Amino acid sequence: MAASEEVLALEAEVALREEELKFLRQRLEAATAEQSPRKAPEPAPLPPKAALSREEILRYSRQLVLPELGVRGQLRLAASSVLVVGCGGLGCPLAQYLAAAGVGRLGLIDHDVVELSNLHRQVLHGEGRAGLAKAHSAAAALKRLNSAVQCVPYAEALTPATALDLVRLYDVVADCSDNVPTRYLVSALRLEGQLTVYHYGDGPCYRCVFPRPPPAETVTNCADGGVLGVVPGVLGCLQALEVIKIAAGLGPSYSGSLLLFDALSGQFRRIQLRGRRPDCVVCGDQPTVTRLLDYEALCGSSATDKCRSLRLLSQEERVSVVHYKQVLDAGQPHLLLDVRPKVEVDICCLPHALHIPLSHLERKEAKSLELLGDAVRKGKQNIQKGALFPIYVICKLGNDSQKAVKVLQSLLIKDLDSLLARDVMGGLMAWATKIDPTFPQY
Repeated sequence: MAASEEVLALEAEVALREEELKFLRQRLEAATAEQSPRKAPEPAPLPPKAALSREEILRYSRQLVLPELGVRGQLRLAASSVLVVGCGGLGCPLAQYLAAAGVGRLGLIDHDVVELSNLHRQVLHGEGRAGLAKAHSAAAALKRLNSAVQCVPYAEALTPATALDLVRLYDVVADCSDNVPTRYLVSALRLEGQLTVYHYGDGPCYRCVFPRPPPAETVTNCADGGVLGVVPGVLGCLQALEVIKIAAGLGPSYSGSLLLFDALSGQFRRIQLRGRRPDCVVCGDQPTVTRLLDYEALCGSSATDKCRSLRLLSQEERVSVVHYKQVLDAGQPHLLLDVRPKVEVDICCLPHALHIPLSHLERKEAKSLELLGDAVRKGKQNIQKGALFPIYVICKLGNDSQKAVKVLQSLLIKDLDSLLARDVMGGLMAWATKIDPTFPQY
């Protein structure tokens, strides 16, 4: 064998062994995470530190020389504890920088598990941890980064039954959740993000700024609206900065004000919030909310559903994907209306569907209504005169389709007065799960 051929063969062998080693390390991480206890014991108070060790001085040297922080600030960080609510797109960069900065203890609470669709933004997790609890996955990654930081995973949801006892164990709570009920109990979306600090000093609490939750149908999340991975990364880093300043005694920058980040333009904007309300039901002079409520009921949505599930229609106005497949297989005359935005239709679609975005229906856009009317008139040629013509409305998850059915029921257009509009529950993702496993999930 020529020398060059031997070198190539050895390089190929090394590459193969490196891949095998990488795979074995991932399996080891997964096995270690699985051995973690389901419920973490209550952590003991952090002991005060009088001085930094030689190793700590070396590790944190680049921030120790900052006059604003110094040794005193570093000791305060080491004695501080932070509860990170949500180990996702915001919680991952936040926890990573807090661990790197030397915060003494990190509580990591998340009820969810790692999925492939998380990895473009949730940078503490990896392919080898799919299916593992995010709290345990994050804790394992942070311990590799800084073994001196205590990481306490809670693989559970933050609920009214557990929240008070858990929050009281920590100095600062970092809200990295993606749902309104959790925010009321204690964001970044698409290409935008917001940041503020609640209940610091004389600053307002969350209920001061948002006394009432928005209607459930107006709230979206990452699964519905999408998110560019770097956007929660930017906001998570800014959250970490605020937490570090609070823990080190420097004080936050955004108590009483709100930072708005627009990733598309690259612009940051700061607006002033109303101050603490004397009549606030939580922190006012005479608070009326003195115990934790059922915030899922208050907000009309669940804090633990992977995908927000609305209930705008009666059961009679909805059908399952199994039922719709039977209609399709039987060749029954009908119209399938896909109301997703065009960007989602470009990802995947059912070829026989008519595509009209929900926003066009809500605006009663003339061209879209004309297109719908033509499709209905064509379909009604195949049914008995006077019979109701069925329209099945589908979207990604079954939320926008319910809104579209409501719009269709309100339309007063020629030939659209004999429609039988039904929503397909669970949408195309339920179709992919229960009917066609080859259909893309996104």
